[in-house]
Amino acid sequence: MENSQVIALLIDAENVSPKYIKTIIDEVSMYGTPAYKRIYGDWTSQDMVTWKKSLLEHNLTPIQQFSYTQGKNASDSAMIIDAMDILYAHNVDGFCLVSSDSDFTRLAARLRESRMFVIGMGESKTPQAFKSACDTFKYLDVLMGVDKKAVVKQDKRKPTDKKAGAVKVEPVVELPQPAFVPLAEIIEKVHEIIEHDSEEDGYMPLSQIGVMLSRIYADFDSRNYGFSKLHRLIDSTGAFETKYERFENGGKNFVVRNKV
Repeated sequence: MENSQVIALLIDAENVSPKYIKTIIDEVSMYGTPAYKRIYGDWTSQDMVTWKKSLLEHNLTPIQQFSYTQGKNASDSAMIIDAMDILYAHNVDGFCLVSSDSDFTRLAARLRESRMFVIGMGESKTPQAFKSACDTFKYLDVLMGVDKKAVVKQDKRKPTDKKAGAVKVEPVVELPQPAFVPLAEIIEKVHEIIEHDSEEDGYMPLSQIGVMLSRIYADFDSRNYGFSKLHRLIDSTGAFETKYERFENGGKNFVVRNKV
């Protein structure tokens, strides 16, 4: 999608933390202009107080939806209805749905059926069904560089306390495994793509590889693996030969082939 496109940004405030708002705005701006910036929730609830400062700072339009049933996300139906109204108005090129809730899976699929480009954003805990329903999915906790919630285990190999028989157990912090595709699978898929679609010399433009990976894996992003650019991820594996092809007009193209 060209970054000149018009995007409808719809945020499920009851399912996303306000700490991500700058990351959300920055990321969606890479795809286009967020003409709609609507955020949904029960604004009479004390749980929504933390969002109120962000509404003014980022020009977000709050949409009130009362919570009729305790423990049930109030914003789902309002956000879905608004999305369909915007779709039928025919004045946007795509949608960005921000939530970690699988309830928006059908909405994402329906928008894509209408030839809308759908960006999904949520935390790593987001169910696979919603991620797969989007054209591309971005992990907010990965983009922001937020540490996942630590799992504390007891390590009994630590030295004992001075008191006889007492064992001093120190916590060992372990981070939960990420939800995205293992890097080994990505590398294997790149091998397959190059084998199938490369030129006679075996080289293939990295930009084409990136497009195909995004089509196969909706949540693929080199930043998931700690690399700001795809070419840095590819180079780090040592599994491919890479070079720049330079054009007469001064431009250049990064190409990749499998190591022989």
